[in-house]
Amino acid sequence: MIVAVHQPQYLPWLGYFDKIDKADVFVLLDTVQFKKNEWQNRNKIKTAQGWQWLTVPVLYRYPQLIHEVTINDNVNWQHKHRQAMVSNYKRAPYYEMLEDFLEGIFSHSWQSISQLNGEVVRRLATILGIDTPIYVASDLGEFPQDPDERLIAITKHFGAGTYFAGMGGRGYMNLDIYDKNEIEVIFQDFKHPVYHQLFGDFEPFMSVIDLIFNHGDNSLTILRGET
Repeated sequence: MIVAVHQPQYLPWLGYFDKIDKADVFVLLDTVQFKKNEWQNRNKIKTAQGWQWLTVPVLYRYPQLIHEVTINDNVNWQHKHRQAMVSNYKRAPYYEMLEDFLEGIFSHSWQSISQLNGEVVRRLATILGIDTPIYVASDLGEFPQDPDERLIAITKHFGAGTYFAGMGGRGYMNLDIYDKNEIEVIFQDFKHPVYHQLFGDFEPFMSVIDLIFNHGDNSLTILRGET
């Protein structure tokens, strides 16, 4: 069994869902420190003027953990994000495929960024056709604070023998610890596909919704590099 772990992100990019797709179990790691101005509360979409951020405003106090960070409802971010979707993707071939998703995300009142991101990730995985079970770390109990020991403990929690690490993991993981715990580590090797987009030249590293709006039911095939 292969376990993958990643912080919950807002409207994640293609590589995030490649990681979910290649794992037998995926865990949303919401028990680590929130990182401001990274991917946990924002992501990119493509527009006629180039890419732009969609950012969820949060009420964050250092050193809060991700699951402790609440959303700032004094800012009408949902209306802004909905309008950005309509303005930039209404003419996309598969806009209707995400209409129910957008309605569910932008009409609901979310308390925390972890809650929002968990729902976003699960719904988008289902829309793509990925059936990997997705768990939330804060629902699973206590784990060690050391990053490597934490990942080993989560992997063992599911009785798994393989941890699926991100592409940058070789730069900071202590692989000897995994070896001593009889946990095999494999690393993601995601090749970003080039696909047809609106608005001219191809722009990589957009939210996965860009792929779905443009390619619908064929999105997972493209994500897997099978075209």
